[in-house]
Amino acid sequence: MFETLVIVLLASWALGVVTSYYLGGLIHVLLFLAIALVVFRNRRGRRA
Repeated sequence: MFETLVIVLLASWALGVVTSYYLGGLIHVLLFLAIALVVFRNRRGRRA
């Protein structure tokens, strides 16, 4: 589930950057969310 969400967020971010459709700085929030989800997943996996 997390992997799919991260892939979708990264793909959306890359598409936004490539097509120059920035929405201001909002497009970079997608990159931040993808990275945050990966970090959250890794930290959660180590505790379990």
